[in-house]
Amino acid sequence: MDWSPTSWQNRQAAQQPLYRDPARLQAAVAELSRLPPLVTSWEIEELKARLAQAQQGKAFLLQGGDCAESFEECQSEIIVQKLKILLQMSLVLTAGMKKPVIRVGRMAGQYAKPRSADEEVREGQSLPSFRGDLVNRSAFVAEDREPDPTLMLRGYERAALTLNFVRSLIDGGFADLHHPENWDLDFVGESAMAAEYHKLVKTVSDSLEFFELIGGESIETQRVEFYTCHEGLHLPYEQAQTRFLPHRKSWYNLTTHFPWIGMRTADPDSAHVEYFRGIRNPIAIKIGVSAGNDQLQKLIEYLNPDNEPGRLSLITRFGAAQVDEHLPRVIEAVQATGTHVLWICDPMHGNTESTREGFKTRRFDNIVEELKAAFRIHRDAGTILGGVHLELTGENVTECVGGARGLGEADLARAYKTQVDPRLNYEQAMEVALRIAGQLNDNH
Repeated sequence: MDWSPTSWQNRQAAQQPLYRDPARLQAAVAELSRLPPLVTSWEIEELKARLAQAQQGKAFLLQGGDCAESFEECQSEIIVQKLKILLQMSLVLTAGMKKPVIRVGRMAGQYAKPRSADEEVREGQSLPSFRGDLVNRSAFVAEDREPDPTLMLRGYERAALTLNFVRSLIDGGFADLHHPENWDLDFVGESAMAAEYHKLVKTVSDSLEFFELIGGESIETQRVEFYTCHEGLHLPYEQAQTRFLPHRKSWYNLTTHFPWIGMRTADPDSAHVEYFRGIRNPIAIKIGVSAGNDQLQKLIEYLNPDNEPGRLSLITRFGAAQVDEHLPRVIEAVQATGTHVLWICDPMHGNTESTREGFKTRRFDNIVEELKAAFRIHRDAGTILGGVHLELTGENVTECVGGARGLGEADLARAYKTQVDPRLNYEQAMEVALRIAGQLNDNH
């Protein structure tokens, strides 16, 4: 079937804003298409090869970051905090699981969010829903809620600034395993996880020192690989940076290494699936309780017809109460196709609830329970859970309840900063990493 970066426009496109001036939209897309790419095909293909290893159980994917990035938070301190927590978690997972960890940040592009309704109503006034900084502005004012295509250009610039800073940090030795103390966040000393983490760091450091002594030379640990991902939701933005590379004879989305299709846009006949069908990036699909077996098998047929290693990941998000009902049937449906996929557990989205005070939150115990169930179900089915997908932040927020410090609903108002979904704070994220590493070792 013929494909081009614009062929999605012939399909029904969900979750897209209504731009009142098509000429301004086309001008913004044209300008964006002329700008340099944010990532390279070499990085994309390298990630795909690493994801193929995770499919075989030879590596593990840690995918984490903000539910929705904001332009305001393109600040050095915030970016460093995100990188620090992902590096710390990856160290814990590597030491506990005895396998390489693939680090993928939900960053440098996670600027658009799906909404349950096109309009938001407050005190009788109806305005377009806030769809993220890539589309419109959050203030409940008509002018701010009007979709503005020039925000795509600002999103590209913020993504480029973020990526440039992350690459500079990593290339400069920020991720050197000889100096993991560089990764400590300002408030780490207050955390109940601090002692356990620092004990693990000392074990890693002692092991490095031992092998360097007996080998007589320094072990190169200065640089780690770090990749980006975001939901490929806003199709004009994704289209604009989709390039045909003659040396590879393929099309690539060069806004990110690893785009995914959200649960609300995963109809096999949709514009999003049509767009994703033609790009060579490794891609993922979010799978929830509403995904039928036939739908899933069609998606696999359309998106990975050649059964390419590392090409397709399935991110399951059922919730602790429903994972035992739905994950086994989804695994069985995929096995019936004979296709190899990377299985990833997202224990966040299926466990979202609201408090009486109106805060969206997630209970730490439910997050852990879904993870435990996913490992158990995959083991029983003979499949491999090769990754975890988390919404988290390096900031000391109070958005999810529970964890080692025992945050309760009354604590949420203290530091509730998210614009969209509740995130694990540093301490909770570290505890999840320690639980995953321990669970895989003791086969719980």
